[in-house]
Amino acid sequence: MTDSQDTGTSPSLGSARAGGTPLSTAEAPTAGEGNPVAPAPAGVRTAADVVTPEVAARLTRAVVAGGGRTANHTPFTGEKLADLPESTPEDVATAFARARAAQERWAKVPLKQRAAVLLRFHDLVLRRQAEVLDLIQLETGKARLHAHEEVQAVAVAARHYGRKGPAYLRPKGHTGVVPTLTKVTELRQPRGVVGQIAPWNYPFELSVGDALPAFVAGNAVVMKPDTETALTALWAREQLIEAGLPEDVWQVVIGEGPVVGPAVVEHADYVSFTGSTRTGREVAQGAAARLVGVSLELGGKNAMLVLKDADVDKAAAGAVRGCFSSAGQLCISIERLYVHESIADDFLQRFAARTKAMRLGNSLAYGADMGSLVGERQLETVTRHVEEAVAKGAVLVAGGRPRPDIGPLFYEPTILDGVQAPMAVCGEETFGPVVSVYRFSDEDEAVALANATPYGLNSSVWSKDGRRGRAVAARLRTGTVNVNESYAAGYGSVQSPMGGMGDSGLGRRHGSEGILKYTEAQTVAHQRLMPLAPSFGMTDEKYARFMTRSLRAMKALRLR
Repeated sequence: MTDSQDTGTSPSLGSARAGGTPLSTAEAPTAGEGNPVAPAPAGVRTAADVVTPEVAARLTRAVVAGGGRTANHTPFTGEKLADLPESTPEDVATAFARARAAQERWAKVPLKQRAAVLLRFHDLVLRRQAEVLDLIQLETGKARLHAHEEVQAVAVAARHYGRKGPAYLRPKGHTGVVPTLTKVTELRQPRGVVGQIAPWNYPFELSVGDALPAFVAGNAVVMKPDTETALTALWAREQLIEAGLPEDVWQVVIGEGPVVGPAVVEHADYVSFTGSTRTGREVAQGAAARLVGVSLELGGKNAMLVLKDADVDKAAAGAVRGCFSSAGQLCISIERLYVHESIADDFLQRFAARTKAMRLGNSLAYGADMGSLVGERQLETVTRHVEEAVAKGAVLVAGGRPRPDIGPLFYEPTILDGVQAPMAVCGEETFGPVVSVYRFSDEDEAVALANATPYGLNSSVWSKDGRRGRAVAARLRTGTVNVNESYAAGYGSVQSPMGGMGDSGLGRRHGSEGILKYTEAQTVAHQRLMPLAPSFGMTDEKYARFMTRSLRAMKALRLR
C-alpha cells in the first residue's frame, strides 16, 4: 500500500486539460518556474491506441459479472479508458463456486508442473512488457520507469517461486516423540480458494505478484482488483493462462469495495489484502469472525535517517527515489526525512536542487521523472496536508502546487521544512509526493523519532559505515530496513520476508512466509513397533518408569 516500441504519448495524452477539470484553481507556473515538463516524443501512442474496444472486450470477458456496467479512467487526462463489467455479491459467490471446482483439479497437478507455469509466465511478461507498461501508465498515471519497477518485481517473484516453490513446499521429516519408533512428516496442504483484494497503486505487482505463490501452493484465487486499474490485472491473468494456468483457477470480480470486498472475505478460505489500515481492520474482523487466516499490508509513515557520516550527494539522490517514485503513492515510500544537524543544510540544498529539476510528464515513454497522482482523493489529501502545514509555519522548500498545465491530477514533488505536530502531515500518511525534513543531534534521538509512529512498514538508513548503518537499522521497528537505499533493496530481495509491524499490517509476502501462508501445515505421525502406551505386559507403573528413563536419556543425548 503499492522495449522495442517504448515510445511516449500522443497529442491527446499531452493535452493540458483534455478529459478532466483541474481540482485547484492555482495557475500553472510561468516559464522558468516549477518543475520542468518532459517532452513527448513524436509519434507516441494514445490511450485510444492502447485500450481499443477489442482489447477491452478481450480482457474483460474473464470478469464474473451480470449485467451491471462501470468504467475506469486515466489520471493523465481524466478521460474514460474502458467500460467494465460490474459484479454483485451474487457474482462473487459464483466466482468462488467455479474456483473451488477448479482448485480441486489444480491441487492434483504435480508441484513442479505448477511451478513451471510461473517460469513461462516470467518469459511472457518480459517479452510483452511494452503492453503492460502502457496499461500501468494509463491506469495509474505513473512515469514509465516507475511502471517498469512493477515488471521487475513480478519477474523476480515469478522466477523465485518458479524455482524455489517446490523446495518451500516439499514434505519435511521431523524427529518423532520417540526416535525410530515415531516417524513424522510435515505436509503443506493448500488452503483452498484465496480471496485477494488488490490496490490501485501497483496494479501489476500487487495483483499477480501476490497471487503467484498461492497458485504454486495449489490454491485457486478470486481477485477483486481496484476498478480503476482492473485492465492491468486482467492482462496479467491472460498471460498466466497462456503460460498454463487453468482459466477457472483465477477468477476476477469488479465492483465497489464496500459492496464486493465483504463478499470476497465472506467466501474466502484465506484473505490477502493490500490497502489502508482502516479498511484492513475491517477485513481482519470479517476474516476473524469466520476463523479464516489473513495477510494485510497496510499504511506507513516511513522514515529515512541520514547519519552524520553519510555521503550527502548519494543520500540526496536516494531521497528523490524514495520520496517521489510513483508520485509517492507507494506504501514503502519515504515521508519523513531525519538528517543529522551537522549536514542538514548541505543535504537539503542538494535534495531540493534535485527535486526541483525533476521532469513531470504524461507520455507513454521513458523520460519523465514523475507522473500523476491517481485520483481526486489523493490530490485533495496532498493539497490539504501541504497548505495546512504552510499555514501553521512550515517552510516550503520545493514544490507545493498542482500542475493543471500537465494534467488534472499532477502535483509537484514537495519538500517541507519546519513541520511539527499537530500538523496533519507530521503524523498522517499522505501517500503523495510530499516529504517533511527534520534535524537530529544524535543517533538515539533519530531512532526514537523514527519509531515514534504506530506504523512500521519500511525505513532507510544512510551511512558510509555499513556496520554502523546495519546496527541502526536493527533498532528500527519496521518490517524492512534499507541501508544506503530507500526501498528497492529490501523489497526486491524476494528470498526475505516483506511486511509491516504495528498498524502497517499482518503477515509477510516473499520468501518462505510468502508462500507458506497460503498453506495449512499438516503433521502425519506414523507410530511403529510399539504404541505410546503400556505394552508387552507392562503395568502402568512400569510404563511410566520406562518413559521417565527414556525422557532423561533423550535429554542427555541432546535430542530436540
